[in-house]
Amino acid sequence: MQFQTINPYTGQVLAEYPAHTKAEIDQLLGQADAQFAHWSEGPFAIRAACFRRLGRLLRDRQEELAQLMTAEMGKIMAESRAEIEKCAGQCDYYAENAEALLHPESIPTEARQSGYRYEPVGVVLAIMPWNFPFWQVFRYAVPALMAGNVTLLKPAPNTLGCGFAIETAFRDAGFPEGVFACLVADVPALKAVIEDDRVGMITLTGSERAGASVAALAGASIKKCVLELGGSDPLIVLADADLDKAAQAAVTSRMSNAGQVCIAAKRWLVEETVAQAFNQRVAELIRGIRQGDPFDPAVQMGPIARLDLAEGLEKQLQQALAQGAELLVGGQRNGTQMQPTLLGNVRPDNVVFQEETFGPLAAITTVADADEAVRLANASRYGLSAAIWTADLDRAEQLARRLRVGSVFVNAVVRSDSRLPIGGVKKSGYGRELAGPGIREFCTVKTLYVA
Repeated sequence: MQFQTINPYTGQVLAEYPAHTKAEIDQLLGQADAQFAHWSEGPFAIRAACFRRLGRLLRDRQEELAQLMTAEMGKIMAESRAEIEKCAGQCDYYAENAEALLHPESIPTEARQSGYRYEPVGVVLAIMPWNFPFWQVFRYAVPALMAGNVTLLKPAPNTLGCGFAIETAFRDAGFPEGVFACLVADVPALKAVIEDDRVGMITLTGSERAGASVAALAGASIKKCVLELGGSDPLIVLADADLDKAAQAAVTSRMSNAGQVCIAAKRWLVEETVAQAFNQRVAELIRGIRQGDPFDPAVQMGPIARLDLAEGLEKQLQQALAQGAELLVGGQRNGTQMQPTLLGNVRPDNVVFQEETFGPLAAITTVADADEAVRLANASRYGLSAAIWTADLDRAEQLARRLRVGSVFVNAVVRSDSRLPIGGVKKSGYGRELAGPGIREFCTVKTLYVA
């Protein structure tokens, strides 16, 4: 079986990658399993030194890696460069902090000595998406490996070049053979890997459907999962918000990476007394977005990563309009290029309110007050993150406690940060990545009691 990577802007075939054979997969698993004992027993200082070298290497290769990312999935070069820098920062953060984050805990009991410690799980199988083909990998891999695990990465088929470029970077930074390797596999082969006893746990970032399938397989094999799945994040704009800042944040959150962001603000819930003023501001900003060749420095938005994804988003848009939504800006598609689109008069039963939309489409729903905003924000099967815009920080904190999501950002764009855990509730998945909780997800807890 062959997989192709295709430039979504030009349609050019970039490369072809054969799937690993059963024997090759067995060899990769064997190398990882054998290397785990050596890698996990080494001191944190050795692993930290590897990641410090990797961070420097990423910065040295930033331009070539950014060009590969832009060619494979279509994000503009400024976003690709920033993604590489963020990965380097992730290396720096865990090289500096992993040992302290996993420090053994001593618990006073009647014993002479008692407490617990964090230990690695073994081989981590990672199934990663295409929208952030470097960051999503480094988001899990750096803490997982700093904890002493090894990993097999299964990249998205349309960003396989990025996956192998990461593998090369790990090797060139001095990581031992078997600590990090790329896996090219179809669904039946991947199922066999999940079930293999040499795999200790699985982490997946992707769709709700993919998460459910992987979780079922992992559960049947009694293996832990970390799942970051779909999102339909609300952005609440209250009457006392700074509308200029809120509008800019809303557009930045929704339209970055051509709207292909799990934690993007997708449902805008705006208090009715300021709805008209807010709508005018965001419409003007969206009309000003320049689309085109993602390698052009003047372009602010590239294409959607695959034609089928663009067609799916257009189908959701047409259904939303048929259900009564009002087209305020955009709405046209040309191949993989989807105009930045703004919909008004979106009711809670509309498809773009109920489903995740993965592309440059924002949906505005007018609400009577903060209570209705919270009620509608929670009226989703997803619960990844949310944003609240208001001048009343005390009220914002109270509202944040009522939102059924994994993260709440007040007067700021929701983003991932090495220092803060990220993850969802409900159909957005379970488990956490980043910060202390993120590295501990890739560990087991061992209790020690000495009488």
